[in-house]
Amino acid sequence: MMLRMASTIICLLAALVPVFGNERSTAQIEGRVLARQLREMRPAEDSAHKGVLKIYDGRRVRAEIPVQLQTVVTATNWQAIYTTTGTNHTNAATLTVICTDNQPNRYRLLKPVAAEGPTNQFACLAGNAAMIPFAGSDFWLADLGLEFLHWPEQQILKKELRRSQSCNVLESINPNPAPGTYARVVSWIDIDTGGIVYAEAFDANRRRMKEFLPKAVKKVAGQYQVQQMEMYDAQTRSRTVLEFDFDDR
Repeated sequence: MMLRMASTIICLLAALVPVFGNERSTAQIEGRVLARQLREMRPAEDSAHKGVLKIYDGRRVRAEIPVQLQTVVTATNWQAIYTTTGTNHTNAATLTVICTDNQPNRYRLLKPVAAEGPTNQFACLAGNAAMIPFAGSDFWLADLGLEFLHWPEQQILKKELRRSQSCNVLESINPNPAPGTYARVVSWIDIDTGGIVYAEAFDANRRRMKEFLPKAVKKVAGQYQVQQMEMYDAQTRSRTVLEFDFDDR
């Protein structure tokens, strides 16, 4: 009798494996499709906007750095160029994020150095190498390029409300995380607009590293643009707010 019951349970479990396997496969296919759609969203035209990076320690503003965002759209790609100015070499930088369809992002970072050295330092980065701070802030280069959307493993975990928005919850897995970089990002994507409502990044030990929170959105030239966004470092408890003046054309 016991042998017959064990055999029945094994048969039921075997029958359920393809069902769960198909559900996971569907979630992965939908996740890859969503990530591709988000990657393919591109600006309609060139633009330039001024803004500011505010870096906080607790409630105190530690640094306030002017920044300009220039968007350049070409026939083959589009580029987001972030330029900061500051009183020291840590805060002054120019980052160009080059976004090309069906290709990984490229990050070109130009930083001035001390007067006694070369005129500037130039680096062309990609992947994990782009997970370094921009202008001393809590935003990494890879954050500004939404690098996690380019990782091969993507899946929809569920659908749920977040900040009163109906969202797809997208899990993105870094195939080769390096120490100190993101291994996994979970993002809540607005079903109607495709905008990121909230995101969390984790390291290889499943510890939360960062929280990303868009705080203000404005419609500019027929498209929704994030006017204010916050990045919180859960390990250092530092946070940076990036604000743009979209009325400045």
